[in-house]
Amino acid sequence: MGEVFDGGEHETPTNHNSESRSGLNKVSIIPLVFLIYYEVSGGPFGVEDSVKAGGPLLALLGFLLFPIIWSIPEALVTAEMGTLFPENGGYVVWVSCAFGSFWGFQQGWMKWLSGVIDNALYPVLFLDYLQSAIPALEGGLPRVMAVLALTICLTYVNYRGLTVVGWTAVALGVFTLLPFCVMGLISIPRLDPARWVVVDMGNVDWNLYLNTLFWNLNYWDSISTLAGEVENPGRTLPKALSWAVVLVVLSYFVPLLCGIGAVELNRSQWEDGYFAVIAKMLGGVWLRWWMEAAAAASNMGMFEAEMSSDSFQLLGMAERGMLPEVFGIRSRHGTPLLGILCSASGVLLLSSMSFQEIIAAENYLYCFGMILEFAAFIWLRIKKPTMPRPYKIPLGTVGIVLMCIPPSALLCTVLLVASLKVMVVSITAIIIGFLLYPGIESLKKRGWMRFSTTRALSANGDPFPQEEARLLS
Repeated sequence: MGEVFDGGEHETPTNHNSESRSGLNKVSIIPLVFLIYYEVSGGPFGVEDSVKAGGPLLALLGFLLFPIIWSIPEALVTAEMGTLFPENGGYVVWVSCAFGSFWGFQQGWMKWLSGVIDNALYPVLFLDYLQSAIPALEGGLPRVMAVLALTICLTYVNYRGLTVVGWTAVALGVFTLLPFCVMGLISIPRLDPARWVVVDMGNVDWNLYLNTLFWNLNYWDSISTLAGEVENPGRTLPKALSWAVVLVVLSYFVPLLCGIGAVELNRSQWEDGYFAVIAKMLGGVWLRWWMEAAAAASNMGMFEAEMSSDSFQLLGMAERGMLPEVFGIRSRHGTPLLGILCSASGVLLLSSMSFQEIIAAENYLYCFGMILEFAAFIWLRIKKPTMPRPYKIPLGTVGIVLMCIPPSALLCTVLLVASLKVMVVSITAIIIGFLLYPGIESLKKRGWMRFSTTRALSANGDPFPQEEARLLS
């Protein structure tokens, strides 16, 4: 990514960027699978509400059918577009190339803000699991200091490099999934298949049910902002997305199958943390403690993956000339310095929000961004069909439009059912993005800050000649 540096006057010397570009310290397929896993899921924690909202049969069907309607189309679009633009910035570059730099910037603002809001949730949830053992963490100054200390420690891991984050995600993923494997084996003699088909259509909380499915199965596109750090992205990214889809679906469906089938149904008890209760019923206190430790570790993994995506997105935007060049400065570990600092600051500022407020706000902004992504994907297929696509979804124009209709309808539904408060807050955030763009363009025109022009797109989204040559080479 050496285009954003000039003469070695920034912190990162040229050789660090050259090392990254030559293939050293690139992310291989196994860490990439677990990075995607933590971007999307992080484990079965949080899916319990689907049983409370819809009952056993709807919960099980939801985590089988929803991936077909939503997760697979989003993963396929990410695979094609991520290999078409194998660089940091991901979906920001897709939208810029399709609709121009203004909409590309809005995409970047909405998705970055959505990611930071999402990341503010994980230190809070981590402490929620610890407060039963350490009551002082329930509130007040001790909790504030704990959030600060935890955020600093996790941010430092992110600073040390994406390969460190990737292999940390692998270790955390194994630790997170093992107690569910043990619980599944213990549950086999107690399984009653009749419990799986219980349904009460007259007592379904559709809002909670759909939100639970949506929150646990989105963010497949986040890995695209790290495409420039992936080893051989044209082959590795599609494979990693495929394996991650399988891992995510199994890690939701199998624990639900075991938990529902092995214990007497009480829908009111199926809420966050109930898997730990089931673990105690089936295996004893030791398995419950392991499950709670795994839940805490899962939040660490999700924080690391999300911060990587958010910070490298800002670096990619700087490489495209959409943000000042200072956002493209890398540390000696190859990580985006200012991007990490901005993301960590946003987490600390937003960590006082409630769980419900965080989920609602991030979902609203995320939906707007995804609608732009699907539109950009279809537009580029129609208008620029000759652009090189190392991976291409084996469907024609009509096929990809039909593929994108169900997830787009779902996005519109989520936007329409949001509360008035969420709409006002989210639309205000979008308006701020509309105001930020002319301000940044003014900085560029007046020369008050340096911007990269090497890989910039023109105002209408067309590549400049040197960029066109790069895409077609």
